[in-house]
Amino acid sequence: MAAHYPMPAYHFTVNWGGTRTGFSEVSGLESEVEVSEYREGSDPSQHARKMPGLQKFGNIVLKRGIMKGDNEFFAWMNTIQLNTVERRDITISLLDENHAPIMVWQVRNAFPIKYSGPILVANSSEIAIEELVLTHEGIMVQTV
Repeated sequence: MAAHYPMPAYHFTVNWGGTRTGFSEVSGLESEVEVSEYREGSDPSQHARKMPGLQKFGNIVLKRGIMKGDNEFFAWMNTIQLNTVERRDITISLLDENHAPIMVWQVRNAFPIKYSGPILVANSSEIAIEELVLTHEGIMVQTV
């Protein structure tokens, strides 16, 4: 009988529409439903009824090491103009030991809202990391 263990979080891919898909960190894969409360004046109960309201989604943060000649994060950020931006569908996949996806997050109509360059420190040997924060209009989770 094979033992079942939770999957580690370090083996994943991100298809974001750029040429390089390697990332060191992805966060913000979250969804929340607002609650609407309603009570009718003639209701004999002493509490409001709760109903599901609008769905909200967290911003997704992508982090990766800077590579020479690669400026795609910043170039995507620069597509933002008055009321227009390049929107992309993004796929984030958690992979098993055979590099096959076991869980997939499909993000709809994402676009960048913040770019952060690396923290530069003269006496450090840390990797130069850039960060892109994305907002989006929906996330769907699929297990494979």
